[in-house]
Amino acid sequence: MEDADHKSIAKWFRDWGKLVDSVDFIPARELFAENVIGFGTRMNTVRGLSYLEEQQWRQVWPTIEEFRFDISTLECLFSPDRLQGVGIVVWKSKGFTEDKMPFERNGRATVVFCRNAVSNYWKGTHTHLSLNRGTPQKSYGERPPKS
Repeated sequence: MEDADHKSIAKWFRDWGKLVDSVDFIPARELFAENVIGFGTRMNTVRGLSYLEEQQWRQVWPTIEEFRFDISTLECLFSPDRLQGVGIVVWKSKGFTEDKMPFERNGRATVVFCRNAVSNYWKGTHTHLSLNRGTPQKSYGERPPKS
């Protein structure tokens, strides 16, 4: 069943990527456990979905465009009971300098997933997103949130 599990993780990343790109916070919350622990491009370790949203998502998503996960790079690991998984994937986006010039703002992500039953949709329990070396840390885009 590893192929089905890999496909379900790929779907999760596609779903999240669309929400990041459309700056749609409320439905993105549904993809994560309330007790998620994360690292990000803008914060140290945080515990809790509200903190992740406030300290990472809301600080970054409105400032970038064209966010997408490159699913062709997706690597996965699964526990024997198929209730925990890890996905590692490359992502791409466009950032903006202070004078609004676009630049490639690419990086990589690791997400740890859990679910209560094999038939359930995955929930992210840990995220670690990082920019590629040499990529500017800050983007100055200004897009309004969808939700």
